[in-house]
Amino acid sequence: MQNVAQSASLKERLRQSEPVLAPGVYDALSALLAEQAGFEALYLSGGAVAYTLLGRSDVGLTTASETADVLARIADRVSLPIIVDGDTGYGNALNTQRTVRAFERAGAAMIQLEDQGFPKRCGHLAGKTVVPVREMCGKLKAALDARHSADTLILGRTDAVAVEGLEAAIERAEAYLECGVDALFIEAVVSAADMDRVCGRFASRVPLLANMVEGGKTPIHSAGELGARGYRIVIYPGGTVRFASRQLQRYFAGLKADGSTRGFKDEMNDFDALNGLIGTPELLERGRRYAEDDPA
Repeated sequence: MQNVAQSASLKERLRQSEPVLAPGVYDALSALLAEQAGFEALYLSGGAVAYTLLGRSDVGLTTASETADVLARIADRVSLPIIVDGDTGYGNALNTQRTVRAFERAGAAMIQLEDQGFPKRCGHLAGKTVVPVREMCGKLKAALDARHSADTLILGRTDAVAVEGLEAAIERAEAYLECGVDALFIEAVVSAADMDRVCGRFASRVPLLANMVEGGKTPIHSAGELGARGYRIVIYPGGTVRFASRQLQRYFAGLKADGSTRGFKDEMNDFDALNGLIGTPELLERGRRYAEDDPA
């Protein structure tokens, strides 16, 4: 399985104190660009899949198979470990097992599962619900049992801060850690003081993930700042889509107004530059070698 080495690599990397900074990606091209920029890992969020595949909001509209398909295309193109948002497992404990197996086959190094009720929504939107702790523990144990390799990491996420308060979220995280998860994610903490409280409780015991959402509930900090607090995974899950959408708005507005892309010439990769970036010359050369080896 392609993901075994990547998963083992991520597992080993998380033993270091310096945090892993994982940018959000949403397709093979964005993943390739992130890899070329020198990142160590990537993050595929359910929100990014909804935004780009469906052009819709992150409110539980995507399916496990849709996310697995996107993941498989990314894993086929890049060699970095991929952390994948498994939402609620797309159902009960048995559905969660199917999701974990599908995501592991598709190339996930770490699979994130959350305790929201259905329909779930973005962790920084209002109106969330959470399932009982016992139900979520059943899902997490099912996920751990379902994975093919122990190097495929399971990350337990709680969205309880906005629903039940920080203390309840911390107690949920304790229960999820007791289930045996490999990492924890307490979503949408609202202050630096709350971050310190979370890290003081868990950072010495398990890798913690910090979620940076531009305009979201949690204050934005750099990976270095978050690492100093005790976080070992830092994600910017939707920043790529937010940035790309703003630039595409500019591009389409300019093309509509001017009838030409001349105004963006210096901001674009031209035909040759794009082909160089995605490896077209190497691909054509490989095809030529295969053609020369053809006995016919």
